Amino acid sequence: MEFNKLLEELKQLNLPTNKFAIFGSGPMAVRKIREAKDIDVLVFPDILIEFAKNYPINDHNGNVVIGNIELCKSCEPLTEKIEKLIETAEIIEGIPFVSLEYILQFKKKLNREKDKIDVELIENYLSKQNKKY
Repeated sequence: MEFNKLLEELKQLNLPTNKFAIFGSGPMAVRKIREAKDIDVLVFPDILIEFAKNYPINDHNGNVVIGNIELCKSCEPLTEKIEKLIETAEIIEGIPFVSLEYILQFKKKLNREKDKIDVELIENYLSKQNKKY
């Protein structure tokens, strides 16, 4: 699915900008590093509790799934608190995204095959942007 359509789906949820940030593949997709099939969103606990009243909870991780959007209560294996990841999010087109530096840390810690590919993509992108990581 085209990332802009996924963002439109997210916007329909009317989440307060200061209480969420997109992570996972979203920060890469918005920068056209690679496509995303869905959107993972870190949210404060009160938001998760509110949406859990009306939408299914994933039995595996306790997150709330709404179509192609997954509202997440944590970002393991990153140890940073959700508050820090949300507060330091980069606003792109009016939407908060967890910084690529944190996504890079996240992907390196997970170290799955798909994450190794993403690490290389992010590092190449950042080197072209002359950013340190």
